[in-house]
Amino acid sequence: MPGFGLILPAQAFRLIGTPDAPTVFDVRLPEDIAALPRTLPTARRVAHDAIATLAGPPGRAIVACTRGRKLSEGAAALLRTMGWQAEVLHGGTLAWAEAGLPMLPIAALPAPGTPWVTRHRPKIDRIACPWLIRRFINPAARFLFVTPAEVPAVAEHFGAIPFDIEDVPFSHRGAHCTFDALLDDFDLHTEALDRMALVIRGADTDRHELAPQAAGLLALSVGLSRMYRDDLAQLDAGIALYDALYRWARDGHEEGHDWPAGRRE
Repeated sequence: MPGFGLILPAQAFRLIGTPDAPTVFDVRLPEDIAALPRTLPTARRVAHDAIATLAGPPGRAIVACTRGRKLSEGAAALLRTMGWQAEVLHGGTLAWAEAGLPMLPIAALPAPGTPWVTRHRPKIDRIACPWLIRRFINPAARFLFVTPAEVPAVAEHFGAIPFDIEDVPFSHRGAHCTFDALLDDFDLHTEALDRMALVIRGADTDRHELAPQAAGLLALSVGLSRMYRDDLAQLDAGIALYDALYRWARDGHEEGHDWPAGRRE
Protein backbone atom coordinates (compact mmCIF):
# COMPACT_ATOMS: atom_id res chain seq x y z
CA MET A 1 0.00 0.00 0.00
CA PRO A 2 1.48 3.38 -0.95
CA GLY A 3 2.49 5.77 1.80
CA PHE A 4 1.39 9.33 2.47
CA GLY A 5 1.05 11.46 -0.60
CA LEU A 6 1.24 8.56 -3.06
CA ILE A 7 -1.45 7.10 -5.30
CA LEU A 8 -1.27 3.95 -7.40
CA PRO A 9 -1.92 4.18 -11.17
CA ALA A 10 -5.04 2.00 -10.95
CA GLN A 11 -6.41 4.17 -8.13
CA ALA A 12 -5.69 7.34 -10.09
CA PHE A 13 -7.40 6.05 -13.22
CA ARG A 14 -10.54 5.27 -11.20
CA LEU A 15 -10.78 8.99 -10.43
CA ILE A 16 -10.25 10.21 -13.99
CA GLY A 17 -13.46 10.40 -15.99
CA THR A 18 -15.61 11.32 -13.00
CA PRO A 19 -17.09 14.75 -12.17
CA ASP A 20 -14.76 15.20 -9.17
CA ALA A 21 -11.59 14.07 -10.93
CA PRO A 22 -8.35 15.63 -9.66
CA THR A 23 -6.19 17.89 -11.78
CA VAL A 24 -3.35 15.86 -13.29
CA PHE A 25 0.05 17.50 -13.78
CA ASP A 26 2.71 15.97 -16.02
CA VAL A 27 6.04 17.49 -14.85
CA ARG A 28 8.42 15.33 -16.88
CA LEU A 29 11.54 16.76 -18.47
CA PRO A 30 11.50 17.33 -22.26
CA GLU A 31 13.86 14.41 -22.84
CA ASP A 32 11.61 12.09 -20.84
CA ILE A 33 8.58 13.18 -22.87
CA ALA A 34 10.57 12.55 -26.05
CA ALA A 35 11.30 9.02 -24.83
CA LEU A 36 7.60 8.41 -24.04
CA PRO A 37 5.58 10.94 -26.09
CA ARG A 38 2.30 10.13 -24.38
CA THR A 39 0.62 11.51 -21.31
CA LEU A 40 -2.10 10.65 -18.81
CA PRO A 41 -5.71 11.45 -19.69
CA THR A 42 -6.57 15.11 -18.85
CA ALA A 43 -2.95 15.86 -17.88
CA ARG A 44 -1.64 19.41 -17.96
CA ARG A 45 2.00 19.52 -18.95
CA VAL A 46 3.79 21.94 -16.62
CA ALA A 47 7.52 22.35 -16.06
CA HIS A 48 8.42 21.19 -12.57
CA ASP A 49 9.97 24.57 -11.75
CA ALA A 50 6.83 26.42 -12.90
CA ILE A 51 4.43 24.70 -10.49
CA ALA A 52 4.74 27.53 -7.97
CA THR A 53 3.44 30.02 -10.55
CA LEU A 54 0.09 28.25 -11.10
CA ALA A 55 -2.95 30.47 -10.78
CA GLY A 56 -6.48 29.50 -9.83
CA PRO A 57 -8.13 27.93 -6.80
CA PRO A 58 -6.41 24.86 -5.36
CA GLY A 59 -8.02 21.43 -5.33
CA ARG A 60 -7.01 17.81 -5.50
CA ALA A 61 -4.05 17.04 -7.75
CA ILE A 62 -2.03 14.09 -9.00
CA VAL A 63 1.54 14.83 -10.08
CA ALA A 64 3.39 12.54 -12.47
CA CYS A 65 7.00 12.39 -13.57
CA THR A 66 8.80 9.49 -15.20
CA ARG A 67 9.41 7.36 -12.09
CA GLY A 68 7.50 9.20 -9.38
CA ARG A 69 10.59 10.50 -7.64
CA LYS A 70 12.24 13.90 -7.24
CA LEU A 71 10.32 15.98 -9.80
CA SER A 72 6.84 14.87 -8.78
CA GLU A 73 7.74 14.72 -5.08
CA GLY A 74 9.02 18.30 -5.13
CA ALA A 75 6.16 19.60 -7.28
CA ALA A 76 3.55 17.93 -5.06
CA ALA A 77 5.20 19.36 -1.94
CA LEU A 78 5.11 22.85 -3.46
CA LEU A 79 1.45 22.43 -4.39
CA ARG A 80 0.64 21.47 -0.80
CA THR A 81 2.14 24.76 0.42
CA MET A 82 -0.34 26.47 -1.93
CA GLY A 83 -3.34 24.66 -0.48
CA TRP A 84 -3.56 21.76 -2.92
CA GLN A 85 -4.29 18.20 -1.83
CA ALA A 86 -1.48 16.83 -3.97
CA GLU A 87 -0.44 13.21 -4.46
CA VAL A 88 2.44 11.68 -6.41
CA LEU A 89 1.70 9.02 -9.01
CA HIS A 90 3.46 5.97 -7.57
CA GLY A 91 6.01 4.74 -10.10
CA GLY A 92 5.30 7.63 -12.44
CA THR A 93 4.36 7.41 -16.09
CA LEU A 94 6.45 4.27 -16.53
CA ALA A 95 4.29 2.44 -13.98
CA TRP A 96 1.15 3.79 -15.64
CA ALA A 97 2.29 2.50 -19.03
CA GLU A 98 3.32 -0.87 -17.58
CA ALA A 99 -0.17 -1.22 -16.07
CA GLY A 100 -1.65 -0.90 -19.59
CA LEU A 101 -3.69 2.17 -18.72
CA PRO A 102 -4.68 4.61 -21.49
CA MET A 103 -2.19 7.30 -22.45
CA LEU A 104 -2.92 10.13 -24.88
CA PRO A 105 -0.51 10.60 -27.80
CA ILE A 106 0.89 14.09 -27.25
CA ALA A 107 1.13 14.71 -30.99
CA ALA A 108 -2.66 14.31 -31.28
CA LEU A 109 -3.52 16.81 -28.53
CA PRO A 110 -4.90 20.20 -29.61
CA ALA A 111 -3.00 23.29 -28.53
CA PRO A 112 -4.23 24.68 -25.19
CA GLY A 113 -7.24 26.93 -25.64
CA THR A 114 -8.29 25.44 -28.98
CA PRO A 115 -12.11 25.33 -29.18
CA TRP A 116 -14.21 22.63 -30.85
CA VAL A 117 -17.11 23.39 -33.17
CA THR A 118 -20.09 21.40 -34.40
CA ARG A 119 -23.71 21.71 -35.53
CA HIS A 120 -26.18 23.34 -33.19
CA ARG A 121 -29.14 21.55 -31.55
CA PRO A 122 -27.07 18.53 -30.44
CA LYS A 123 -28.57 15.11 -29.83
CA ILE A 124 -26.34 12.11 -29.10
CA ASP A 125 -22.84 12.14 -30.62
CA ARG A 126 -22.59 15.93 -30.22
CA ILE A 127 -23.13 15.59 -26.46
CA ALA A 128 -21.22 12.32 -26.01
CA CYS A 129 -18.10 13.69 -27.71
CA PRO A 130 -17.84 16.83 -25.54
CA TRP A 131 -18.34 14.60 -22.50
CA LEU A 132 -15.43 12.38 -23.58
CA ILE A 133 -13.21 15.37 -24.37
CA ARG A 134 -13.83 17.08 -21.03
CA ARG A 135 -13.57 13.94 -18.94
CA PHE A 136 -10.55 12.31 -20.63
CA ILE A 137 -8.73 14.84 -22.83
CA ASN A 138 -9.14 18.46 -21.72
CA PRO A 139 -11.42 19.38 -18.79
CA ALA A 140 -11.39 23.04 -19.88
CA ALA A 141 -12.43 22.39 -23.51
CA ARG A 142 -14.91 24.86 -25.02
CA PHE A 143 -17.59 23.90 -27.54
CA LEU A 144 -19.13 26.12 -30.20
CA PHE A 145 -22.55 25.17 -31.54
CA VAL A 146 -23.34 26.93 -34.82
CA THR A 147 -25.56 26.69 -37.90
CA PRO A 148 -24.58 23.46 -39.73
CA ALA A 149 -23.60 25.23 -42.96
CA GLU A 150 -21.24 27.55 -41.05
CA VAL A 151 -19.24 24.92 -39.16
CA PRO A 152 -16.31 24.75 -41.66
CA ALA A 153 -15.99 28.54 -41.88
CA VAL A 154 -16.20 29.00 -38.11
CA ALA A 155 -13.53 26.33 -37.70
CA GLU A 156 -11.27 28.15 -40.15
CA HIS A 157 -11.74 31.68 -38.80
CA PHE A 158 -11.72 30.82 -35.10
CA GLY A 159 -9.06 28.11 -35.15
CA ALA A 160 -11.58 25.53 -33.89
CA ILE A 161 -11.63 21.78 -34.42
CA PRO A 162 -14.75 20.72 -36.36
CA PHE A 163 -16.42 17.47 -35.37
CA ASP A 164 -19.44 15.39 -36.28
CA ILE A 165 -19.85 16.92 -39.72
CA GLU A 166 -18.97 15.40 -43.09
CA ASP A 167 -15.43 15.39 -44.48
CA VAL A 168 -13.52 16.14 -41.26
CA PRO A 169 -11.22 13.80 -39.29
CA PHE A 170 -13.47 13.58 -36.24
CA SER A 171 -16.71 12.27 -37.70
CA HIS A 172 -18.47 9.04 -38.54
CA ARG A 173 -16.21 6.40 -40.06
CA GLY A 174 -18.13 3.67 -41.78
CA ALA A 175 -20.55 2.17 -39.27
CA HIS A 176 -18.83 3.90 -36.35
CA CYS A 177 -19.62 7.26 -34.75
CA THR A 178 -17.57 10.33 -33.94
CA PHE A 179 -17.30 9.08 -30.36
CA ASP A 180 -15.57 5.97 -31.77
CA ALA A 181 -13.22 8.17 -33.83
CA LEU A 182 -12.12 10.03 -30.70
CA LEU A 183 -11.50 6.76 -28.87
CA ASP A 184 -9.38 5.59 -31.80
CA ASP A 185 -7.30 8.72 -32.33
CA PHE A 186 -6.67 9.44 -28.65
CA ASP A 187 -6.05 5.78 -27.73
CA LEU A 188 -8.80 5.79 -25.13
CA HIS A 189 -10.18 2.30 -25.57
CA THR A 190 -11.12 0.69 -22.26
CA GLU A 191 -13.80 -1.88 -21.46
CA ALA A 192 -16.05 0.82 -20.00
CA LEU A 193 -15.61 3.35 -22.80
CA ASP A 194 -16.03 0.67 -25.46
CA ARG A 195 -19.22 -0.45 -23.74
CA MET A 196 -20.47 3.15 -23.79
CA ALA A 197 -19.47 3.48 -27.44
CA LEU A 198 -21.67 0.56 -28.43
CA VAL A 199 -24.71 2.15 -26.76
CA ILE A 200 -23.94 5.55 -28.29
CA ARG A 201 -23.43 4.00 -31.73
CA GLY A 202 -26.75 2.15 -31.51
CA ALA A 203 -28.63 5.28 -30.43
CA ASP A 204 -26.94 7.65 -32.88
CA THR A 205 -27.37 5.43 -35.96
CA ASP A 206 -30.80 4.03 -35.05
CA ARG A 207 -29.44 0.49 -34.68
CA HIS A 208 -30.95 -0.37 -31.33
CA GLU A 209 -30.14 -4.05 -31.79
CA LEU A 210 -26.49 -3.22 -30.99
CA ALA A 211 -27.30 -2.64 -27.30
CA PRO A 212 -30.57 -2.78 -25.37
CA GLN A 213 -29.71 0.56 -23.73
CA ALA A 214 -29.54 2.39 -27.10
CA ALA A 215 -33.28 3.04 -27.34
CA GLY A 216 -33.30 4.51 -23.85
CA LEU A 217 -30.35 6.79 -24.64
CA LEU A 218 -32.14 8.02 -27.76
CA ALA A 219 -35.31 8.74 -25.77
CA LEU A 220 -33.44 10.67 -23.08
CA SER A 221 -31.42 12.59 -25.68
CA VAL A 222 -34.51 13.65 -27.61
CA GLY A 223 -36.14 14.66 -24.34
CA LEU A 224 -33.16 16.84 -23.41
CA SER A 225 -33.25 18.52 -26.81
CA ARG A 226 -36.90 19.43 -26.21
CA MET A 227 -36.19 20.80 -22.74
CA TYR A 228 -33.48 23.30 -23.68
CA ARG A 229 -33.25 26.06 -26.27
CA ASP A 230 -29.73 26.98 -25.17
CA ASP A 231 -27.26 24.43 -26.53
CA LEU A 232 -24.73 25.06 -23.75
CA ALA A 233 -27.38 24.55 -21.08
CA GLN A 234 -28.34 21.33 -22.83
CA LEU A 235 -24.67 20.31 -22.91
CA ASP A 236 -24.38 20.83 -19.15
CA ALA A 237 -27.43 18.66 -18.54
CA GLY A 238 -26.20 16.06 -21.04
CA ILE A 239 -22.80 15.84 -19.35
CA ALA A 240 -24.55 14.57 -16.22
CA LEU A 241 -26.40 11.99 -18.32
CA TYR A 242 -23.14 10.65 -19.75
CA ASP A 243 -21.51 10.69 -16.32
CA ALA A 244 -24.23 8.26 -15.26
CA LEU A 245 -23.81 6.17 -18.41
CA TYR A 246 -20.07 5.91 -17.76
CA ARG A 247 -20.59 4.72 -14.19
CA TRP A 248 -23.06 2.14 -15.48
CA ALA A 249 -20.57 1.00 -18.12
CA ARG A 250 -17.70 0.85 -15.64
CA ASP A 251 -19.34 -0.44 -12.47
CA GLY A 252 -22.99 -1.39 -12.96
CA HIS A 253 -23.50 -2.99 -16.36
CA GLU A 254 -24.14 -6.42 -14.84
CA GLU A 255 -26.78 -5.14 -12.42
CA GLY A 256 -30.45 -5.72 -13.17
CA HIS A 257 -33.63 -4.68 -11.43
CA ASP A 258 -36.72 -6.76 -10.77
CA TRP A 259 -39.33 -5.67 -8.25
CA PRO A 260 -41.34 -7.39 -6.92
CA ALA A 261 -38.69 -10.07 -7.25
CA GLY A 262 -39.38 -12.78 -9.78
CA ARG A 263 -42.41 -11.12 -11.39
CA ARG A 264 -42.42 -11.13 -15.18
CA GLU A 265 -45.21 -9.78 -17.32
